[in-house]
Amino acid sequence: MPAGDARLGRAARSAGVVDVQAVVLLLADGEPSGTGRQSPLTAAAARPLARHLARAGRTDGLVTHTVRYRCRGWNGAAAHPVEDAAWAVDEAVRRYGDVPVCLAGTGMGGRAALLAAGHPAVNCVLALAPWLPAEGRRAPDPDPVGQLAGRRVLLVHGTNDARADPEQSFRFAERAKKASRDVCRFEVHSAGHSMRQHRSEVFALAADFALGSLSERGFSRPVRDALAAPPPLGLRMPLAAGFHTAPHH
Repeated sequence: MPAGDARLGRAARSAGVVDVQAVVLLLADGEPSGTGRQSPLTAAAARPLARHLARAGRTDGLVTHTVRYRCRGWNGAAAHPVEDAAWAVDEAVRRYGDVPVCLAGTGMGGRAALLAAGHPAVNCVLALAPWLPAEGRRAPDPDPVGQLAGRRVLLVHGTNDARADPEQSFRFAERAKKASRDVCRFEVHSAGHSMRQHRSEVFALAADFALGSLSERGFSRPVRDALAAPPPLGLRMPLAAGFHTAPHH
């Protein structure tokens, strides 16, 4: 059995944010299998993005939480992180009331975010380097996309990711675009799974998308263009160097 229970990490918010208007839940990476306790280092890897989003959303009443999984693995059909993500949305609603929620995950957490998006409180989904099953004639049934209807969805993937195949996230995005027209995907050329060398651009893109979806501030031009472009253009958008300097309109 999985060790322990899912829980929310300590809230990250900017000074002065008392009236919470929106919540981002951060879902960390993990392993294909394993019912042992989640590594504290794995959970901690999600905190820099949580803090960045909280700072970026200081005028929007944004609070962020990292989600602590019951166990470290996906574990086949059990899909433990999906259940943990759904519990976390329920808990956010219990704490903060009827506010919109963004599920933001990396790797295994990205897959969990996409699959848990059917919760009524979920407004948008951010999947960074999502670990997704292979799609094709001989592959098992692909992950569903119907739960993404009515949600905005952004996938971001490094083209040199050796851990989570970027081509699978493209194929998933193609199907997701049929369930929700507000789906886009950015590619970080030459980046690996962590996209560490392009962290400032990835974080800026994540903030632009999450806050544009959760508030009324709107999106930068690249994100607007990506959401509006037909496939495959809007699903293979290059993330340009210096994205953090892109102006909003």
